[in-house]
Amino acid sequence: MNAINDLSRPAAERPPAGLPRPWLVADIGGTNARFGWLAAGSARVEHVATLRGADHAGPVQAAAAYLAQLAQTLGAAYQPPRAGAFAVATAVGGDRIAFTNSGWAFSRAATQADLALDALLLLNDFEALALSLPHLSAAQLRPIGTLAAPAVGALAVIGPGTGLGVAGLLPTPHGWVAVPGEGGHASVAPCDAFEAALLAAVWRSHAHVSAERLLSGIGLPVLHGAVMDVLGQPGVRLAADEIVERGLAGSDEACSRSVDAFCALLGSFAGNVALVLGARGGVYIGGGIVPRMGERFFASAFRERFEAKGRFQGYLQAIPTALITDTLAALSGAAAALEQHGR
Repeated sequence: MNAINDLSRPAAERPPAGLPRPWLVADIGGTNARFGWLAAGSARVEHVATLRGADHAGPVQAAAAYLAQLAQTLGAAYQPPRAGAFAVATAVGGDRIAFTNSGWAFSRAATQADLALDALLLLNDFEALALSLPHLSAAQLRPIGTLAAPAVGALAVIGPGTGLGVAGLLPTPHGWVAVPGEGGHASVAPCDAFEAALLAAVWRSHAHVSAERLLSGIGLPVLHGAVMDVLGQPGVRLAADEIVERGLAGSDEACSRSVDAFCALLGSFAGNVALVLGARGGVYIGGGIVPRMGERFFASAFRERFEAKGRFQGYLQAIPTALITDTLAALSGAAAALEQHGR
């Protein structure tokens, strides 16, 4: 378990009402589970810790481990949580939750009972990340490309992590409303002959090539394999981290081409999301992969491909894009969901 640290960031624009404190918030992905705490009277997510999912049988056990360490840290000041919100990397429907890219599965009702919570909200992880967008500061973002006037209107967030998350955020007279979905499983489309050859290579083993199949931690090795196939190089399967590391170092042509193809395809996909959602207020990139690419990403074809939509190029040129540099932003979104529920 990582050392517990404070996360100095507003959880929402005004103090929460309705649900009793303290609150337990979590952002649970395919690899890691991040937990945070909101004490009574606090407007900030604090005591953030990251746990490896593989070290625990499920979210109840991971939450119990987090709370045990928190109790040691706070001593007599510790109080058991009264309400919680878990942002999970899968579709949320009924009581049963099964993760797309991990072996965890659990019942919402049983988890609430096991953790003795008065209320437990479950939301898609990118629904939570979308809810965090209005509360992000400039220090938590890095613009991609030159931005014009301040943005207004609907927002979208896309996140290549273990999988590929997509969500929208709509302004309404009653506040922001998140629109979760499974956009990462929409089909990906090539935009030039090289990408068409990549897709043809992947189609030989996958009948449906989704965006997540290529633009994620589980997808980058698939993309790299297709690049090697197109370049006629012998197949050496590498993990996503190795592909990025070798690609940035310039020591491996296939890895370098894979990183460039990843950025270009992500830009094209992000432009599609902007058009579908009408996200004229901005498109944000989250997840853990893009930050590892550093300056290579900002020098890539991402923004060019984002705008390359024929007659709607001007429409997209006016839409800002930014990288979310704070990997813990979804926790503040989970807190915002609890606030909304309380109201």
